[in-house]
Amino acid sequence: MTDGLPPTLEEIETIAHDTVEALPEAFRGPARTVAIRVEDFPSDDMLASLDIDSPFELTGLYEGIPLTEKSVFDQPGGPDVIWLFRRPILDEWADRGDVEIGALVAHIMVHELAHHFGWSDDDIASIDRWWE
Repeated sequence: MTDGLPPTLEEIETIAHDTVEALPEAFRGPARTVAIRVEDFPSDDMLASLDIDSPFELTGLYEGIPLTEKSVFDQPGGPDVIWLFRRPILDEWADRGDVEIGALVAHIMVHELAHHFGWSDDDIASIDRWWE
């Protein structure tokens, strides 16, 4: 982030990759297999599939089969993907006003990785009280 400007798509992607590299070794390897995509907003199809009206309501999304559900019988259709959405992240950051953008992006990334590892939203919430 330069000159006080909000981070670019590329800078958010760098934070996400740095987050993966900072994970404990047991999680780092499997997390590296997940593709990271950063866009300004989720697609209309993504929003419709999740029954979300506003694109500002979705900061991140995991698309794939959690490791706890993968089978040798699964046909590979490409890598699992974590999507991060820059504009909703920036709005969340501005609304909160009390967290660094890097910490927010890292938290969203870890939340989406938790889905890759097979944790439900309830599991994540019981462990991670960050949003409170």
